[in-house]
Amino acid sequence: MTIPWANPQAAYVAYQVEIDAALRRVLQSGCYILGPEVEAFEAEFAAYCGAAAAAGVGSGTEALHLALAALGIGPGDEVVTVAHTAVATVSAIEMCGARPVLVDVDPASYTLDPQALRAGITPRTRAVIPVHLYGQAADLDPILDVARRQGIAVVEDCAQAHGATYRGRRVGTWGDVGCFSFYPTKNLGAFGDGGAVVSCDAALAERVRLLRQYGWRERYTSSIAGWNSRLDELQAALLRVRLAHLEEDNARRRRLAGLYGGRLAGGPVALPAEMPYGEHVYHLYVVRSAWRDELQRFLAARGVQTGIHYPVPVHLQPAYSRLGCGPGALPVTERLAAEILSLPMFPELSADDAGRVAAAVCEFA
Repeated sequence: MTIPWANPQAAYVAYQVEIDAALRRVLQSGCYILGPEVEAFEAEFAAYCGAAAAAGVGSGTEALHLALAALGIGPGDEVVTVAHTAVATVSAIEMCGARPVLVDVDPASYTLDPQALRAGITPRTRAVIPVHLYGQAADLDPILDVARRQGIAVVEDCAQAHGATYRGRRVGTWGDVGCFSFYPTKNLGAFGDGGAVVSCDAALAERVRLLRQYGWRERYTSSIAGWNSRLDELQAALLRVRLAHLEEDNARRRRLAGLYGGRLAGGPVALPAEMPYGEHVYHLYVVRSAWRDELQRFLAARGVQTGIHYPVPVHLQPAYSRLGCGPGALPVTERLAAEILSLPMFPELSADDAGRVAAAVCEFA
């Protein structure tokens, strides 16, 4: 039997009674878009993050796009971020008409290198997007220091970091805005697309709410130009169920990471580092090997599915060659892309199966 690297269906099985009741409640209500479930989820998620307000939107990509738009970022502006991320981060910048400036990552955390940020800032820079990757926070203190000195906004990409902390406080509340994805495989996943923007600035969150629905303050009257990016009631109801279990699910992920760390220590792969400044929530458990492709094939033959997040850095993808950042420009990012491998990681993964995965990895040696 194959052990999958992710298994969103397992979350449904685990919480089926609660999820079915929540979905039935919405179906019977007759209200399916931006109703009481979305309002309740926004309040509950803002409280969980420690933010003043949250705005539910259609996806994590759209959360980033709307956050940047709410900050007034557009054509002629530059936004600094990393190439070691899902392409959605960069896509959102271009959706605003702004230009992405891609910089390298720290070799230990795999997140934005503050020194690289400094080098990437120009007179046109209006924002920086630190990506909290794989469940671990970027080192926000030096990033925020640079941003404040330069007068640029900080938009946290929290798509893989629901519940992660930095110096005891949850990510998403350190910068101007925090942007989350609820894609099904996330720590807090919907059963479809969904996203949210959180902020400690309630007025900024309200502007995102305007932008997500044509700029309407009242129906059919646009006070500002906006888009259509709405979190629906079914997904919000489901997310309310899953949010209530997020801390215990993250605790299970951390226990599995501890099991992997114990079994793989001294083995044939480099283990992920947990940085001292925050708590990792292990959206992914990413190891490194100079023989990554051989290891992936070896594990597949033994019934262990793995992933690569991400195999081609954004700056080396054909669509983004026009950014002028070619091979060799981001050496840490390029080395990671050649070596990283995501082992199975989800809350419902049994200790026995995690042990099987670890044993197969050690057998590769």
